[in-house]
Amino acid sequence: MVTLVRHRWMTVAGVETFYREAGQPDAPVLLLPHGYPCSSYEFRNLMPRLADRWRLIAPDFPGAGYSGTPDNFDYSFDGYAAWLEAFISAMNVDRFVLYLHDFGSPIGARLAIRAPRRIVALIIQNGDIPYEDALGPKYADIEATWTLPNSEMRKVLAEAVKEEFLNDLPPRLADTIPPDLWKLHWSLITPRRKEIAIDLIAGLKENRAWFPEHRKYLSEYRPPTLIVWGPNDHYMPEKSARAYLRDLPDAELHLLGGGHWLLETHLDDVVALMREFLGRVHA
Repeated sequence: MVTLVRHRWMTVAGVETFYREAGQPDAPVLLLPHGYPCSSYEFRNLMPRLADRWRLIAPDFPGAGYSGTPDNFDYSFDGYAAWLEAFISAMNVDRFVLYLHDFGSPIGARLAIRAPRRIVALIIQNGDIPYEDALGPKYADIEATWTLPNSEMRKVLAEAVKEEFLNDLPPRLADTIPPDLWKLHWSLITPRRKEIAIDLIAGLKENRAWFPEHRKYLSEYRPPTLIVWGPNDHYMPEKSARAYLRDLPDAELHLLGGGHWLLETHLDDVVALMREFLGRVHA
């Protein structure tokens, strides 16, 4: 049975917010914050595959996708976390499984730290990790910009969106990534949004100081966790996935053959693993 995804807008903390929703209102919730440089569009294929048993909610962050780009918003990891908390309150969601991918990981993890009791479980898929020694080689390129003058740093960070989606995939898998991903999102990146994205990437330097807090949350609360990972990822290779086991030794880890955008290349595998995991944690 195919369950339709609903596309809606509402105002959250003064921001015109677009979100996708699927499933019954009273079903257990899976919250899907997206990564960079994407939007809730990255979950378009996943949502109908799980909506028979779960309620899936995927918002576009301010300055991304179809949501608004207000001038007075705090476009930082902390600002996005505060906004995401306001969003789930507006959706009348109390407890949920949290999907952590790309920049959605430090944002979602901040949300979990704010209110640990809300988190039923974590699903981590190529999420930005809190382990400096397990970052992929591509992070070295970002770190190299931190010593540059601000204007030069911003110029270097303004990379082509297409490369972010293809990342480190071998040709046979790169062919499965639809060009809609970068063409659609590039068409939505206004000059202001480009500045926001560059600021957020530059903010990774300050985000390092927050890593111990993230690790502390994981080790203290040890939420049930499913790790599904595409090791063909310049930013987050296999060692990045395995690093989570330091603080989540009971986590379930699956290394699949894809890369950063696993829902494009290995959707069937991910859905099967998620259904089994969600069935257990919501039992």
